[in-house]
Amino acid sequence: MEPAIPPIESDAERDKLEIAIDDCVRRFYAKGAEDPLLAPIFATIDGLDQHMGIVTNFWSRTLLGTERYQGQPFAAHINLPIEPQHFTRWLELFSESANEALPKMQAEQAIAKAAHMTQCFQSGLFPFVDADGKPSRAPAQ
Repeated sequence: MEPAIPPIESDAERDKLEIAIDDCVRRFYAKGAEDPLLAPIFATIDGLDQHMGIVTNFWSRTLLGTERYQGQPFAAHINLPIEPQHFTRWLELFSESANEALPKMQAEQAIAKAAHMTQCFQSGLFPFVDADGKPSRAPAQ
C-alpha cells in the first residue's frame, strides 16, 4: 500500500515540485551515465529523453498523485543486464539526486519508495540462490 500523499493545494507549489522532480530525474541519469558500474546499463536505454519523461511521470504520480504514469516499472527492468550489486549503487545515486533536487519531505518519500523498489526488484529478478549462496536468476544446479 502506498503511503498517503500530502496534498499540495497551491498550483505554484505543485508546479515547483514538478520542476524539482524533473531536475531529480535528470541529475540521477547524468550521474548514472558517468558511473563506472551503472553506465553500461544506462547505455542500453533506447530513447533516453523519452525514458526520462516516463520516469518523471512515475515520480510525479508517486509524489503528487498525478495520473500521468500507468506503467509497470518491474516489467521494464526484467531484460536489462542488472546484477545484484547494481542496486546499492542505483539507490546511492538516486538518494543523492533526490536530496539535491527535491524538498526534504518529498526527498524522504522518494528515497523510501526507491529503497522499497530495489528490494522488490531484487526479489523478483533474483528469486534463487546459487551454489555460492549469492542471489541468482536460476536455481543452483
